[in-house]
Amino acid sequence: MKILILGINYAPELTGIAVYTAGLARELAARGHAVEVVTAPPYYPDWEVGAGHSSWRYARDIDVGVKITRCPLYVPRRPSGFKRILHHLSFALISLFPMIAIGVRMQPDIIFTISPSLFSAPIGTLVARITGAKQWLHIQDFEVEAAFATGQINPHALVKRLAQSFERFCLSFPDKVSSISSAMCQKLVNKGVSPVKIYQLNNWADDMSIKPKSKSTFRERWHITSDHVALYSGSISEKQGLETIVEAARRLKNNEDITFVICGNGPGRAKLENYAAGLNNIQFHGLQKFEDLNDLLSLATIHLLPQKRDAADLLLPSKLANMLASGRPVVAGAEAGTGLASAVAGCGLVVEPESPEAMANAIVNLVDEPDFYGQCSKEARLRCLQDWSKLQILFDLEQALLQLSGSGKLSPAAATFEI
Repeated sequence: MKILILGINYAPELTGIAVYTAGLARELAARGHAVEVVTAPPYYPDWEVGAGHSSWRYARDIDVGVKITRCPLYVPRRPSGFKRILHHLSFALISLFPMIAIGVRMQPDIIFTISPSLFSAPIGTLVARITGAKQWLHIQDFEVEAAFATGQINPHALVKRLAQSFERFCLSFPDKVSSISSAMCQKLVNKGVSPVKIYQLNNWADDMSIKPKSKSTFRERWHITSDHVALYSGSISEKQGLETIVEAARRLKNNEDITFVICGNGPGRAKLENYAAGLNNIQFHGLQKFEDLNDLLSLATIHLLPQKRDAADLLLPSKLANMLASGRPVVAGAEAGTGLASAVAGCGLVVEPESPEAMANAIVNLVDEPDFYGQCSKEARLRCLQDWSKLQILFDLEQALLQLSGSGKLSPAAATFEI
């Protein structure tokens, strides 16, 4: 197959959507498919273009057999709702020309468009129509609803109607639409997408690299002496509701057995650090290199996954997969019946979202109940291998892509899991 991928985030970004877009492209290329990617220079989660890259000129590169075209775009240093719209719109408009040029030259079988940014979806549709390719739209989060739910955009009635109309327009054209959980796929149905077009494409765990490990070198590096560590690792922005972690730490400030660690970057980090001023039981660190990820995740006694109440089923945090792969319980803030609550059930504790008291109590309950803790740890690893295995997810996706393109179907093959 010949596959052209359009997505704003790509390696060497270390977190979020980039990890999965790059993993998908590299794996398909390794399986013998011709893969090209149109993307932006790396900027996330710092909202600053990385060293060696430019925000004002096109660039070409080859990444593990994948041809990369990077497009200039506007990157706001302090992203507000309006600036985010300009940011995504600039990428969509500027990516139009290389997408058409590459599409005409390459004659792809599949145009694979990734949202965010939804502004890119019409570009994928146009190039698919020009070239005769099939279009696959992959929804990593419902950014329109999430922007309103998290207060990034003022939910004025007219603005909301226009945004929802644009979303429906984008969802109406692709030949296939996928999302990352059953709840989000159901939301696609609710938005009018035919069930026969919908495919569940989970964000996989890197289960061959991330494995349960008893000790972490980060304890010595960061001078952590407490028996237990409650860890959050990922981007720091408005979507996460990370103030809940700080408030939970405040409630447990006299508990010398537990240290809180927030490891990540993003536009909300400085504000969050100021909010935590005076607390001696919480540490902040930047994102770590991928090769240190297993060691970092092994630092955790418990992984923390807060979520804003109104963001339920608008996104499923991609970091969850590797949390489960590490074999550590998760404390997640989620309403009962949501996709996140279902994913974490049996692998930790699901608590009321945006409730510091509930999160603090759950952390204490887990560390004080070693039998229950051990049961959750084992279930976390097993759940990862059953539902989040990279090998199986990408094998199944390859078959679906071959079917969509009309190139045939691979014969079934059993995945081998290692615990």
